[in-house]
Amino acid sequence: MIQKARRLDWVILGIVLCFAGISTMVIQSATMGTRYEGLHVANIEMYAIMLVPMLLVAMIDYRIIVRYLSYPSYVIGIILLVLVLVIGVNLNGSTRWIEIGSQQFQPSELVKIAFILTLSHFLGSRKGQALRIWKDIVPALVMFFIPFYLVFKQPDLGTSIVFISILVSILWMANISWKQVVIGLSALLIVAAGVTALYFVQFDLFSKVIKPHQLERIQTFIDPTLDPENSWHVKNAKTAIGSGELYGKGFQQGNLVQGGYVPYHYADSIFAVIGEEFGFIGSTMLLLLYFLLIYRMIIISYKCRNLAGSYVVVGIIAMLVLQIFENIAMHTGLMPLTGIALPFVSYGGSSLLTNMLSIGLVLSIQVHQNDHVLEE
Repeated sequence: MIQKARRLDWVILGIVLCFAGISTMVIQSATMGTRYEGLHVANIEMYAIMLVPMLLVAMIDYRIIVRYLSYPSYVIGIILLVLVLVIGVNLNGSTRWIEIGSQQFQPSELVKIAFILTLSHFLGSRKGQALRIWKDIVPALVMFFIPFYLVFKQPDLGTSIVFISILVSILWMANISWKQVVIGLSALLIVAAGVTALYFVQFDLFSKVIKPHQLERIQTFIDPTLDPENSWHVKNAKTAIGSGELYGKGFQQGNLVQGGYVPYHYADSIFAVIGEEFGFIGSTMLLLLYFLLIYRMIIISYKCRNLAGSYVVVGIIAMLVLQIFENIAMHTGLMPLTGIALPFVSYGGSSLLTNMLSIGLVLSIQVHQNDHVLEE
């Protein structure tokens, strides 16, 4: 156990601790003087508690997890997603949570890890050989579509897109051919063109397929002047971030965010707090931390001798990068508004647990990469 601890990537652990400090500090500032004041204490407690499963996963050989827990975790995850649609709690027009006592749990967060493990295990068995359409790619698409559809039905467009990024990244690393890539891209272009045409030509049909609140977000993204009431969230977030200028207004000096002009400022919209109080410099430092984390993970994936392990790291990288980009882009007007957390910084137990377990898997691959390769 001590030898394993010495092999941990201490740079990644240091980055996680930096995120814990940044998250707690920004949440304290965002909730100061509001009914959520004191939430930063719960945040640091969650970090302390979730360090335990993260380190526990890091000490377990990831190949055991991939081999024996991937498919069971996937099946359990699908069952939980079905339960969400049946008995889930509806908040703000979305049914994403299951109530456990006084706490709420979001199964779609953990299903992302289950999907990464399952897809990595399935494609890793090919040993790097070219993927076959009917025996490899089609089953992978089926594995993807089930959780994607169930999450999209909640509706949770932001998390649904994360599943797409995971699928594409792992397929790309698993030796998909250029011919198959061209076919896939052509299919995506046809779907995108069809959806766009549906919006501009058959808007009535389009509005029946898309949920009302999703339709409002798409419309306000295309033209914010159409509905100022529904576009004020993004407009105020952009104003708050821009008002921070180069150095920011200073810690606990974000009057736009603290004044209630940006909702969910302690959770999904926490980047607006960082932009307003710490400016371009503070925002850039946060992005550099993310960059360093991703860089260390890429090195671990590159050095891993087991393909399934490399795929797991690539899937986790794709999950984190998409969420980071999506969260920041939607608050700077580059993407429609979706409910997605900023990894390691936004307040949220389900999101933090998923991120910490993901880091635990990456650390396990680092720790066990030179161990004897288990026979398949």
